[in-house]
Amino acid sequence: MKVLLIGGSGFIGRFTAEQLLQNGHHVTVFHRGNTKAPEGGAEILGNRQFLQDHQLEFRRQKFDVIVDFVLSSGRQAQQLMDTFRSIAGRVVALSSMDVYRAMGVFYGFEAGGLQELPLTEVSDLRTSRNVYSPAALKNVRAVYGWVDDEYDKIPVEQAVLSDTKLPGTVLRLPMIYGPGDPLHRFYPILKRIDDGRKQIIFADDVAAIRTPRGYVGDVASAVALAATSPEAMGRVYNVCEAEPFGELDWARKIGAATNWTGEFFVLPYDRTPKHLLWPGNTAQHLVASSERIRKELNYRELLPREESIRRTIAWERANPPAAPTAQFDYDAEDAALAQFKATA
Repeated sequence: MKVLLIGGSGFIGRFTAEQLLQNGHHVTVFHRGNTKAPEGGAEILGNRQFLQDHQLEFRRQKFDVIVDFVLSSGRQAQQLMDTFRSIAGRVVALSSMDVYRAMGVFYGFEAGGLQELPLTEVSDLRTSRNVYSPAALKNVRAVYGWVDDEYDKIPVEQAVLSDTKLPGTVLRLPMIYGPGDPLHRFYPILKRIDDGRKQIIFADDVAAIRTPRGYVGDVASAVALAATSPEAMGRVYNVCEAEPFGELDWARKIGAATNWTGEFFVLPYDRTPKHLLWPGNTAQHLVASSERIRKELNYRELLPREESIRRTIAWERANPPAAPTAQFDYDAEDAALAQFKATA
């Protein structure tokens, strides 16, 4: 198959291109050229904001499938469909689990009680749209430069799935870890371990909260499956690991992988330093089910979780963030733990 990856040289795209190429598919990456295209693949240089300017080249190459990694808004999604409607066979759009009402409850965008779990592809979506403030979008854009001022994945999904002439597939992605993670999700725990901390503390609500996760290589495998499986046409899939873990459980896995001999302590919320607290309604967990993609496309993780964690740790140690991704106030943490022990 001939597959075009829009924004396919980034975090997930590099792994996706590699898997598609290994399976004998022809891969072309459309990107700005700031990063190297995958070895063995082709490239078209251009700006995602001016996709239609390259329509003649797209038509000349006649791609079977388009995978868009950098869709931000309904306007962009409509541009995507208009550009490829008479050119490609179908489209795969990467979305996010932030479309679910549960995420709105967590962040306070949605009224009412907690959302029932696990989240499936038919769970309630957010009723609110364009919920992120300009300040929040500015912070997100510092990590994901493709995010625009209209960011919202719900209208993205609607545009892709409602087109009657160009079939679409939507993948709702989890929190993704692995080599190249721009958010450095393992860094807050790993830095404390590497700094020689013997005691690491969690607020009780943060320790317990469960969120959907996926290793980048496994998520890329799901993208490749959706791109090359006709059965995926018109479908929506959650992509995440089958078993959800709380934040403390994840920290323990990182500790075990590094042979850390220290101890984790769980403190009451009101006795935990403020820099370790999470914003939002932590009573709303975000457990999701990936049963549909496992049944319909035979999706499976490629590596044991222990190996995925090991590879992520190795990359994090070799590539620490230029600026801290979390606050590290060890004096406040030591004082809180000493006070807790004194009164326990």
